[in-house]
Amino acid sequence: MKKMHLIFLILLTGCNNICDNSKLIYGKTGLPKNCRAIIKADIDSYKKGVFSAEDALDSINRNCGEFGYSWE
Repeated sequence: MKKMHLIFLILLTGCNNICDNSKLIYGKTGLPKNCRAIIKADIDSYKKGVFSAEDALDSINRNCGEFGYSWE
């Protein structure tokens, strides 16, 4: 749990106001559109017991990792 919080804080501190991840962005369907929103959704889902920690980290890696789908 502490590792998830640490990862979340590290990822969020790397942005300023011109960064796409400086605020939560959701698509028209309500799904997370940028890494900040994806990470928040993954952590919230982990806390609710919907995702395991491994599933949440896999989602973050898949969407926000080096070759993630959420990078422009």
